[in-house]
Amino acid sequence: MTLMKKPFIGLVEACELIERKQLTIQTYLSQCVGRADDLESTLKAFTVRSPLLKMLHESGAGPLKGIPVAIKDILATKDFVTTNGSPIYGNYIPMEDAPIVQKIRALGGVVFGKTVTTEFAWKHPGATTNPWNRGHTPGGSSSGSAAAVASGIVPLAIGSQTVGSIVRPASFCGVVGFKASFGAVPRAGAHPVSGSLDHIGFFTRSVKDIVYAFNLLKNISPSEEDAIVIEDVSLKPLEKYTDNRRLRIALLKTPFDDLLSQEQSDVLQSVASNLKSEGASVEDYTLPDGYWDGIQALHILMACEAAVIHEHHFEKYPELMSTHMKELAQKGNNHTASEYIKAKKLQQRLRQSIGEIFERFDVILSAPATGEAPKGLDFTGNPIFCALWSFIGTPAIALPVTKSAKGLPLGIQLIGNYRDDEKLLNIAAFVEASIEKRSN
Repeated sequence: MTLMKKPFIGLVEACELIERKQLTIQTYLSQCVGRADDLESTLKAFTVRSPLLKMLHESGAGPLKGIPVAIKDILATKDFVTTNGSPIYGNYIPMEDAPIVQKIRALGGVVFGKTVTTEFAWKHPGATTNPWNRGHTPGGSSSGSAAAVASGIVPLAIGSQTVGSIVRPASFCGVVGFKASFGAVPRAGAHPVSGSLDHIGFFTRSVKDIVYAFNLLKNISPSEEDAIVIEDVSLKPLEKYTDNRRLRIALLKTPFDDLLSQEQSDVLQSVASNLKSEGASVEDYTLPDGYWDGIQALHILMACEAAVIHEHHFEKYPELMSTHMKELAQKGNNHTASEYIKAKKLQQRLRQSIGEIFERFDVILSAPATGEAPKGLDFTGNPIFCALWSFIGTPAIALPVTKSAKGLPLGIQLIGNYRDDEKLLNIAAFVEASIEKRSN
């Protein structure tokens, strides 16, 4: 297998070069614009882009000074059309930025453009193609965000995940994708799919870049419903998190493993074997009974909440709603209040009990997807290997590992304990270093 390389500078490196005046903002933004100009005719990652002069004028002082950030097109932007992936909002310009966009600008960053999303961040795909093979999907719903980072256009993109919309496209496009603990990143100003499940997250080229972005853009106060505050993450020697014992890794066995391609299975086993050689303890693990019921419960919550969220869309614009959205809303309307309440209670119970698993293990190692990105653009891939962690709200991160025989990325997923994002990111940095060591 050919291991993944990182041919473009990352977020932290760009910030450091700009701060040391070894790279001018104009040079960097011009390079990013030029790359987008070269690729966009086939990549189609953006619905709209900011002109270079506008970005140069708006770039301010701060830790993101001069950094171009791609924003998923479900997040409100006061100076860009925010389509939510739907023709209903084809000309909609919000009155103000989403809080996370406000923060990016306040920290000196600039909005490079809005990235393509599936319709209302659900199934109906947009035009974006996979950067490694234009005939394959980039994944969804954060299609354009993953592709923009993978293509070297921007070092940071904002996405969202309700089921698998960060981890899966990150894996398909060969970048790092992080979904923090539920409620840790501001969600206001994002068009919802399901308030019980929606997460805002990040695409970058390294774990170090994820840590930098997360520390800058996470919640600093519980100002939203369901918001939590995670302390700043610092990368430390792994021994700080393992009390000088061996790292304990659960190699997850699921009821869906027959869906995995042979190449994806081989990647998991290869990474597990390498981590063993690095001194880690790796144990095959099956979740306790009842955990996988969370996936059915996730679909109940999502369908019920989507039916309410989109009620006015179906009343006013039924002809502009896709079959996918109609089916989701219909399922929601068919569920009973009792089913919804039971699903919410299961979510709360699993979020509380998941900590017992992390008393035995430090991290869970799993597939991020069934394998390489599927061929064609009509299907963004099966999110089954991400769904449970979106339901429970635990932090999860996708790391690129290698490429398939067809030259498409393959990766892994690491899952941590709810609210223990720092430990997960430190372990992810260790695993990333182990992967990179094998490539040298």
